[in-house]
Amino acid sequence: MERSTSGWINGLIGVIIFSGSLPATRVAVQAFDPVFLTVARAGIAGLVGVGLLLGFRQRRPAAGDLGSLAIVALGVVVGFPLLTALALQHVTSAHSIVFIGLLPLATAIFGVIRGGERPKPAFWAFSLAGSLLVAGFALAQGGTASPLGDGLMLAAIIVCGLGYAEGAKLSRRLGGWQVISWALVLSLPLMAVLCVVYWPASFAAVTAPAWLSLGYVALFSMLIGFVFWYRGLAQGGIAAVGQLQLLQPFFGLALAAGLLGEAVTPAMLLVTVAVIGCVAGARRFGK
Repeated sequence: MERSTSGWINGLIGVIIFSGSLPATRVAVQAFDPVFLTVARAGIAGLVGVGLLLGFRQRRPAAGDLGSLAIVALGVVVGFPLLTALALQHVTSAHSIVFIGLLPLATAIFGVIRGGERPKPAFWAFSLAGSLLVAGFALAQGGTASPLGDGLMLAAIIVCGLGYAEGAKLSRRLGGWQVISWALVLSLPLMAVLCVVYWPASFAAVTAPAWLSLGYVALFSMLIGFVFWYRGLAQGGIAAVGQLQLLQPFFGLALAAGLLGEAVTPAMLLVTVAVIGCVAGARRFGK
């Protein structure tokens, strides 16, 4: 299979997995403190990462890679999960789609700064158009507005875009699952300490959906999704494959319709088709 095509397939799988992250976080944060939720999900994923690295006898990263791994850890292990968990105490998961629509653009910008990529001008036009479509659609759906929540989501998008681009660059040398595993391991000592500090007095009030949501964001959002996502970015290009994130809100709509019986309006379908067109255009001009 052509490397570029493989990159888009892996990236698409990663996006599908990530599409459940914000709704799951929204459920979990109703029962868990945001800081505890962040360190617990990273701690669980970190322990699995240790097992993978030991089981497959992976060599330690070079000293020169530690700085990049620290950026990945700060961006996607700590920064994005914590900032979104805090934000989702003030805004709905639907409102947060406004900012997820900006994530592909942020990833592309950091792909240029950190990854040395140089997409064509037409790529930026498709990327901006797709971001505006998703943000406009989300705003049209309404939702609560909170300056604090919006500020936290904007900060989350910036650090996540940096973590995505840095991890993709490093994946070209270390491999996708190795990068996220080493980033989780690097964070594990701090996560373990904070987990003890923020350990709840009781779990009696924690519901089954909250436990399932914690499991999802720990294993899928924090680890399994990145196995495909970083591989996809490394193979197909950070800026180009990053545009697949524009589809993330619409995968959420499809899940809601299929599993919860929620209605999908003609407007949703129209915007989805338009966004797919933007993603196709970004793929063509992304390299």
